Amino acid sequence: MARSLKKGPFIDEKLIEKVNKAKPGDIIKTWARACVITPEMIGYTFAVHNGKTFITVKASEDMVGHKLGEFSHTTKFVKHGGKMQKGLDAAAGGKKK
Repeated sequence: MARSLKKGPFIDEKLIEKVNKAKPGDIIKTWARACVITPEMIGYTFAVHNGKTFITVKASEDMVGHKLGEFSHTTKFVKHGGKMQKGLDAAAGGKKK
């Protein structure tokens, strides 16, 4: 659900302070996954916590308006299909040249 327009985007104050103090080459460590990426954050590299480890995210112009957590996945994708999918993958792998 989107945040109300009258409230504006959620921006973590501590994170903005870290961005203002940091140099463009620094990695900024954060747990604020809900924080919206603003134009001031462009060019900085963030280490966003996914619940287990920190995943590096470099903010670019395309990311403005999105949340940091969108670029730091919390689950690992596992292939679907089991035995049936293995057979299909093996058949497709044999046909490649």
